[in-house]
This record gives sequence, structure tokens and C-alpha cells, in this order.
Amino acid sequence: MTDRPVVLLVDDEPEILVALTDLLEDDFTILSTTSPVEALNILAGRRDVDVIVSDQRMPEMGGDVMLARARGLCDAQAILLTGYADIGAVAAALNQGRISFYSHKPWDGDALRAMVVQAAHRHKLEGELQTERMLLRGLLGNLRAGLAFKDPDGRFIRINRKAAAFYGRDETDCLGRREEDLSDPVLLPAVRAAEVRLEAEGRDEEVMSVPGPGGSVTWREFTRAQLGVNSRGEAYSVLINRDITRQREMEARLRQAEKMQALGTMAGGIAHDFNNLLTAVLGSLELAVDMGEGLDDRTTHLLDNAMGAARRGADLTRRLLNFSRPRDLSLQPVDVNALLRGLHDLLVQGVTARRREGPASRAPVEIVIEAMDPAGDVPMVRTDAGQLELALLNLCLNASDAMPDGGMIMLSTHVARLEAPVVEGDLPQHDLPEGTYVVVSVADQGTGMAPETLARIFEPFFTTKDVGRGTGLGLSMIYGFVRHAGGDVRVTSAPGQGTRVDLYLPVHRCPAAALDRPEVLVHRPVRKGLRVLVVDDEDTVRTVTAGFLRGMGHEAIEAPGGDEALARIGAMAPHQPDLVVLDVMMPKMGGEEAARRIGALCPDTRILFLTGYADKAALPEDALVLRKPFTQAELSGHVARAMGG
Repeated sequence: MTDRPVVLLVDDEPEILVALTDLLEDDFTILSTTSPVEALNILAGRRDVDVIVSDQRMPEMGGDVMLARARGLCDAQAILLTGYADIGAVAAALNQGRISFYSHKPWDGDALRAMVVQAAHRHKLEGELQTERMLLRGLLGNLRAGLAFKDPDGRFIRINRKAAAFYGRDETDCLGRREEDLSDPVLLPAVRAAEVRLEAEGRDEEVMSVPGPGGSVTWREFTRAQLGVNSRGEAYSVLINRDITRQREMEARLRQAEKMQALGTMAGGIAHDFNNLLTAVLGSLELAVDMGEGLDDRTTHLLDNAMGAARRGADLTRRLLNFSRPRDLSLQPVDVNALLRGLHDLLVQGVTARRREGPASRAPVEIVIEAMDPAGDVPMVRTDAGQLELALLNLCLNASDAMPDGGMIMLSTHVARLEAPVVEGDLPQHDLPEGTYVVVSVADQGTGMAPETLARIFEPFFTTKDVGRGTGLGLSMIYGFVRHAGGDVRVTSAPGQGTRVDLYLPVHRCPAAALDRPEVLVHRPVRKGLRVLVVDDEDTVRTVTAGFLRGMGHEAIEAPGGDEALARIGAMAPHQPDLVVLDVMMPKMGGEEAARRIGALCPDTRILFLTGYADKAALPEDALVLRKPFTQAELSGHVARAMGG
């Protein structure tokens, strides 16, 4: 290939070829032959010829015939050289499109050179136009969005398959028709308004919900733009129609995830403060009962009522913390099929008991389990079997409540392989790591949920049930458990169409030895008279903890913070505390830093952390932690563990 245009000269007289070469070689790359047949062979092997200059009268083949055959081999421009006697052949060749130019012999050198220059320029422009058309066809055919061009009257002049399919037609049926003629009547006002904005501003973008079959809705982004005005003052425009339903869904999932994270943080903070209050209440009540020998029955009954209410508050707080960050998950390899089969009777009993609590006219509910073939290759999942059973029971109870007229609850399992998330725009298609998951589904035939209800189902304390029928924490706990076990919860529901909840559980990969195992704690008695330093910024918690320790026969020294604790230890010198009971979350100096400084001063002193949160936060893995609220017996057991008992 060369940058200069390539010209093929064909004439049976060698001296004519020499004259033409002398005329053109300064501006063109010249190929020449005296044989029309050889000229066709040259054209068959080269695609870079821009212009063919051929004589008409040649013994092997007439120039017009050779040029007609050349049209099947290349798109080069053709110039026919002829005498006056051949004017009929020239006219026929022009009419049939076999040549673009012709010149008489003897030729005018300047005129012929100008003709070849013009022919080469035309060939270049036609090649560029052909390339643009090819690119446009490729764009129209391969673009994932709908793309259409309109003439000044708003009629489609080019449209791809995606755009035509939006109107329920093929491309040919759409050409020559206006957008208004093809659009759903529901969309006509929006289409007309968009056209007005396009004429006024030259560009318009709009996102619209488009009704689909069966009440479904898709989201579309329509982009309209004027492409310019031609020499006649006519404006052409383009319409791009993009399905953004998946993007909207992922944006909604992202917003939901961010909201759930914020709610989890808030719930954890509330639960921490509430646990401090409950520790003081429960501990004070327990101490009061222990000190209240000879109390009358009425007073004892009131104290028992107060302790029961406080324990229910502690349970509520625990559930809040499980939503914020589920604790104590015993992740084990679990056969979900075996778990479902073993759970069937319990689910039936639970649902039956729940329906007895409702109106007597309630129709029965059938529970059907369709697990994967146990003989097949069913992978184990890595999860907490007890939490999973509780989650499935809660889901079945919710399903039963949604079916006042009875129906069927279907539990099923299947394997799903998720590839690495594909990013669309700035959003991945899903937020789970690539891998294999077992999906446990719970589907009902109930009333279903409206979109505004579906968007809030995982929020703590959100419930649509009557007062006293639910706390609104069941689904939030399920969400927290599954997410922190490495999975996800997907819910599909619509009014009148029931609800399906899919729990994505990660397949078990790591060896059994690496999984968490529940501890079996056996404590030996601890000697009395330990010197224990109690460090907590909450006065009531500190007082209760110290009271418990004194009731066990130990010496309790109190400090409201890390700095004060270090001062108390300095005052004890040369003695050291046997044990420090240390709150994790304190102002100024947190429990972790205080423990580190105490360890530097008193390397033999044991540390027992107290926390109102669900996990160990940034504490060392081997840290001993007692979670608030706690009883005297629980504190005693942890003291024994701390002292090696």
C-alpha cells in the first residue's frame, strides 16, 4: 500500500502506455499492461487501485467489456480512452455505470491529468463514505441500545433491531413512520413533550417507566439530539433508547445496602447504650433479691416481674445486635437438604400453632419441601445450622400470616453459580463474590407486598402486623445472619402474587478443622479473696459489677476510666490486681489501650473485657469477653476462665 493514488494503465500499444506514464507518474503510482486479461489478473490480486485508465479498442477484449468485469473485482474509478468512432460504446458504458469519465484521442494532457486527479479524489470520498456506512451498519446491528435516525419530518430513516423491537415491529415496518405512530398510547404525552424540548434545546434526556406484559414495568432512558442542519436547512435527529431496568435495580440495591449499613450502625449504638442500662437494672434487681431475705410475697412478685421485663429487654437488644453484627455464628458444613427434611415437622407445628392464634375460620396451610435429589452432587454450605433453622421458621410463619385463606408454602433448594459481577455504568450486577451458592427458597401464595413495603422489610422494627403480633426484627435478623455468613437475601413479591425469599448460602470450601466449633466450658472453683479492679465509665454498671464480685467473696476496687485505673494500680504498689474487669468502649482511653498499658505495668494480671456490642471489635483474638447484660453466675464463670479455672 502507498500514500499516493494507484493508477492502472491498459492499452495494447506500448508507446501509448509510455506517454501516459510520463504524464501521470509525478502524482500517481503507475501500474501498466498491454493486455486486458492481465489487467483483470492485476485487479484480482490488488485492492489498492484507485483509477483504471483503459483504451477502448484492444484485440483481446474491448475496454468497456474489461471495465465491466473489473467492477466485480474492485471499486476503482474508470476512465475510457476512445476515438470518435467508438462514441456508442462510450455512451453505453456511461449509462450502465461501468465508467465515470472518458477522453478522446488524442488527449489534452492537462485535461486528462485533471480528470485522473478528480477520479482519484472521487474514489477516496466514496471509500470513506462506504466505510462510514459500514461502521453505521455495524453500530446499528451490534449496539445494545435502541438507535434510530429521523428525517426533518420526524420519520425514521434508519433504525436498528433493538429500537424496532421496543415498538413490537421489525426494522422495515418502522421506516418512514413517526415515533408517535408506533408508541404505546400511554407514552404519547411524554413523547410529544420530549420532541418539543428537542426542538427548543437541541437535546433532551428523559427516564420513563414503560408498562410491559402482565403488569411488569421496565425503565428506559431516552436520549434525543439534533445532528445538525444540512445545506437545505433540514434538521436530522437521533433517538437512543436504552433499557436501564437492571441499573435501576442495582442502584436500589446499593441504596438499600447503604441504608441497612447505616441502620445497623445505629442499632448497634442504641443496643450498646441499652445494654449498659439493662446491666444496671438486672444486676441491681439480682442484688436486691439476694439481699432481701424475708421479703413478702408481693414484693418478691414485683421483683420477679421487673427481672422478667428486663430479660425480655435484653433479648430484644440481643436481636438488635444480631441485625447490626450477628455474633457467635458457629459456621459448620451443613447439608441443607437434610436440614430441611428434618425441619418439616417443626415447621408444620409452628405454623399450625400460629394459625390457631388467629381467627377460627382460618384455612389450613400446607408446607411442601422440594429439596434437590439427595443422590446427586449436592454441595454442603458453610453456615450456622441453628440460625438457618430459625430463619426458615420465621419465614414460614411470615408466609402463613400472609395467607389468611390458606394455601401452600414451598421450600426448595437449587445450586446457583455466580460469575464475577459485570459492571454496568458504575454498578455491578450483584454484590456477591464469584462462586457457587446453594439457594434455599421459601415461596408462598399469599397477598404479596407493594413496592414501598418491599423496600423496607429488612429495617429493624418495621412491621405490617397488628400491634402485639410482631416486633419487626425477624427479617432484619435473617438479613444480618445471612449477610454475615457470606451470603445474601433476595426477595421477590407483588400484590396478589405471593412472595418468594431466596437465601444465597456460600458452598463449604475450607476444611472442617478450620470451622468454628462451639466451646464446652468446664469451670473449676476459683479461690475467694481476689483483688479485682473494675473499670467502667458507667457508674451503675460499675456498681453492679463490683457488687457481684463482692458477693462472690472478692475485693472490688472501682475506677471510672483508663487513666483512673492506672492511678489505682500505682497506688496499690508494690501489690498488683489479680484481675481487671474492663469495659471496651470508654471515652478518652478505650479498653484496648487501657489493657495494653495495664499489661505493661502488671504482666501477671488477667484481663476480662465487658462489652455491650455484638463482637470483639479490635480486641485480640484470644481476648476473654463477657457481653452485657450479664448475671452474677455468668460473671462468676468468666472470672473462673480468666483465672485459669
